[in-house]
Amino acid sequence: MPAVDRSRLVDLLEIERAAHRERTPRSRAAFDGAGHLLGGVPMTWMGKWSGGYPLYLATAAGNRVVDIDGHEYVDFALGDTAAMAGHSPAATVDAVHQRLAVDGGITTMMPSTDAEWVAAELTRRFGVPLWSFSLTATDANRWALRLARMVTGRPMVMAFSYCYHGSVDETFVIMGPDGTTLPRQGNVGPAVPVSQTTRVAEFNDLASVERGLAHGDVAVLVMEPALTNIGIVLPEPGFLDGVRALCTQYGTLLLIDETHTISAGPGGCTAAWGLEPDIFVIGKSIGGGIPCGAYGITDEIAMLIREHPTADLIDVGGVGGTLAGNVLSTAAMRATLESVLTDEAFVHMIALATRYREGVETAIAAHRVPWTIEQLGARAEYRFASPAPANGTASAEAHDDDLEEFLHLFMSNRGVLMTPFHNMALMCPSTTAADVDLHTTLFDHALSLLAG
Repeated sequence: MPAVDRSRLVDLLEIERAAHRERTPRSRAAFDGAGHLLGGVPMTWMGKWSGGYPLYLATAAGNRVVDIDGHEYVDFALGDTAAMAGHSPAATVDAVHQRLAVDGGITTMMPSTDAEWVAAELTRRFGVPLWSFSLTATDANRWALRLARMVTGRPMVMAFSYCYHGSVDETFVIMGPDGTTLPRQGNVGPAVPVSQTTRVAEFNDLASVERGLAHGDVAVLVMEPALTNIGIVLPEPGFLDGVRALCTQYGTLLLIDETHTISAGPGGCTAAWGLEPDIFVIGKSIGGGIPCGAYGITDEIAMLIREHPTADLIDVGGVGGTLAGNVLSTAAMRATLESVLTDEAFVHMIALATRYREGVETAIAAHRVPWTIEQLGARAEYRFASPAPANGTASAEAHDDDLEEFLHLFMSNRGVLMTPFHNMALMCPSTTAADVDLHTTLFDHALSLLAG
């Protein structure tokens, strides 16, 4: 396969940058005028949008967003999974309105009956019997790691190179050339060097998993069933079963984080692939856009928590927060799980992601570029490598800033939004075949320009 002509890419990228500036003057002015915001944005990762500044939101509904310059976009980013139910789904909005305007009370420190309904539904979907709530999956992961260290009496965590579990310090790791744990470049101010807390393994490499677990000091292995924030890296046959067996052999708990991989189906990869986690983490999507997260544990872990002689989880144990599990979040989760992210919705979403993947594959083959695309249920992502990377390190090496910016700007300048951090597209219940076909047409056009 021929490589992309880099000089041509530079010229095309400048054309798209100029078009972005010309068509979004209000967004640019808003960004230039944001003098009291660190980095010019309310959260620093919002500066990641291509073109030098973010598009500013006016309205959003379903899978459509409109910026303050009046341009409407087909949204395949969907809040990087947080809006997988679509923007402001009616059932979720109604439940939140009922909680806010009719029933009242959000931060009373009292539960509602919605929490038990949500926990029972999470058990039905993912198989883990006991649940506790947070406001983000990051917090759910952070608290779950503390509990795992407590009940095992072991100090170390294991994570995969280039994994993603939110802003959890223990998981910002990459594997060094000699198998050592190295900090992922750019992580800010960790309390201690990550090698003191974490052993690293390479995804799809059982030997590396066993090397780390064999030390006998790993409390918990935290993993996504497929890597998602470094491109989609799917597990090879037997890998996940091997991980489960090794954790059992070495007395290490297995934490499965499906915050992104719930795209695989209504029960995520855990249900689709028959996985058996000791701890399970979910967040973002199950609240329909309202901040939420949850972690589930087995009865065995719950018993160890209850029997621990000194743990104070009610007060100073470092688990929980005043707003965690608030009644607004639990109302939103109940409505979203009951009425929006249903089994039927996933059938529709996965079919569209398949259509999306097949369109991209056709264009890649037609233009003979050395790229691939992977699909995980309702999400798909192209990567600038062929064959598809088998682990996080290889996928990181396939990253290409200029290609990514060109494709993102080419799409947004023509009314399609991709996830700003990578080339991920996600389907929601209101995505249509026409939306997918629009992306296919634009993607094919972009490759024809690159080919000259």
